[in-house]
Amino acid sequence: MLFKIHPSNLVSALSIALELSTDGLSQHHWRTALIANRIAEHVGLDDGQRQILVYAALLHDIGAVSDWSEKKKLHNFKVGNDIYHHAEVGYELLRDSSQFGMLAETIRHHHDDWDGSNPHGLAGKDIPITSRIINLADRLEILLRDKVYIFEQRPDILSAIRELSGSYFDPDLVKALHEFARQDSFWLDLTNHHYYQNFFRQIDSYGRMVFNIDDVVSIAEVFATIIDRTSSFTGTHSRSVATVSAFLAQAKGYSMEEVKLMRIAGLFHDLGKLAIPNDILEKPEKLTEREFSTIKQHPYYTYRILEQIDGFSPVAEWAAYHHETLDGSGYPFRIPGGSLRLGSRIVSVADVFVALTENRPYRQSLTLQEVEKIMRGMVDNRKLDGNIVTDLFSDVTRLETITNQIGEMSWPQRNLRKS
Repeated sequence: MLFKIHPSNLVSALSIALELSTDGLSQHHWRTALIANRIAEHVGLDDGQRQILVYAALLHDIGAVSDWSEKKKLHNFKVGNDIYHHAEVGYELLRDSSQFGMLAETIRHHHDDWDGSNPHGLAGKDIPITSRIINLADRLEILLRDKVYIFEQRPDILSAIRELSGSYFDPDLVKALHEFARQDSFWLDLTNHHYYQNFFRQIDSYGRMVFNIDDVVSIAEVFATIIDRTSSFTGTHSRSVATVSAFLAQAKGYSMEEVKLMRIAGLFHDLGKLAIPNDILEKPEKLTEREFSTIKQHPYYTYRILEQIDGFSPVAEWAAYHHETLDGSGYPFRIPGGSLRLGSRIVSVADVFVALTENRPYRQSLTLQEVEKIMRGMVDNRKLDGNIVTDLFSDVTRLETITNQIGEMSWPQRNLRKS
C-alpha cells in the first residue's frame, strides 16, 4: 500500500503536535517556517535547501515537546546555554530516519550563535546556513504578540534582532530580513491564520512524495518515542499498544497491510498527550477535576492532527477513539458503540491491557489474572468489546509471549507479573 502524501501536508500536520499546550494550539512552528522560507528566498537558497529548511523549521523543537521545563525556557527571546538539550535530542530522534534524517543536522544547530558561544563550538559560516536561518526566524517569531497590532510591533522586533546581529545572528541574514521586512505583506501573512495552507501548497514544489506503509510505520515510531517520553511510567506505552493492536488485528483476520495500519494507529494513539504537562501525567495522587479534564483532551487532538494527513481517515479514527465506549459514555466524542469501528475497539482493548500491565505513579503493574478480571468487568459494563477481550485472553501462551516482547522493549521500571 502506498500513501501519496504531500510531504508538507504530513510534516505540517505532525508539527501541530509540537504546538500542543494546556492553553490549546499555537502556531510557532508554522510561523517560524514561513519566516525562514522568506529569508531563504531573499538570500537565494536553492529549492533543495529550502525544502530541508522548511521541514526542519516545522519540526525544529521536536526534542523539547516532552520536556516542559525546557519548552518554557524557549519562550524567552534571549536564551542561555541551558536550552541546547532539546536540539541534541531532536538530532538523535531524526538522524537514523530514512524519511527525516536529512533534517537532523539543521535541527541540531538551530540555536548555535554566530559568535561561537554555544556548546558545539561552531561559529560563523561553519554553522549550517539552514540552522542559521531557523535561529533567526525562531527568535523573531518568539517576539510576536498576538494581541498587539502587528505594525506597532515591527520597529521593536527589528530593533531587538539588530542588537544581536553578529553575536546571536548571522549579520547577512539580519540585513536580508530588514530588506524584505519593509513589505507590509510579510507581516500581514504572519498574522493571517488562513494564509498557511496557501504557503504549504506553494513550498511543496516536488509534488507528492510517495511513502510505502513501512515508511509510515517508521515515521510513527519516531513520534511514539516522543509521546512516550512525556512520562517515566510510559517508556514504551505506544509501542506496546501497537504490538497488542497488531496481534488482535491478526486474530480478526486482517490482511498484512491492515495489521500494519493498526500498528500505526497504536503508535499514534496518544499523540494528543503532548498537550499534557509531565506533572499531571506523573501525579501519584488523585487528579483534580480540572487535571482530569486536561487528560481527556488528548484523543481529541490525536484525531484533529491525524485527520489532516492524506489517506489517514481510518487511522485517525482507530487511534483517537480509544477512550470511546460501547455504552456511549466515553470521551471526547461520546460515540455510541454501534458507530465504533472494529479498529477503534481493538485499540481501546489494547490500550486498557497495556495500561493495566504497566507500573503507574498510583499503582504497580497487575498480574495477567488481575488484568483479565478487570477487563471482563469492563465488558459486562459495556466499556469494551467482549469478543476482542476473548480473543486477547484465548491463547494465554501466545499472550505471555506478547507481554514478554513488550517487556523486552526495555522499560526499566516495568515489573509485569504473570501470577
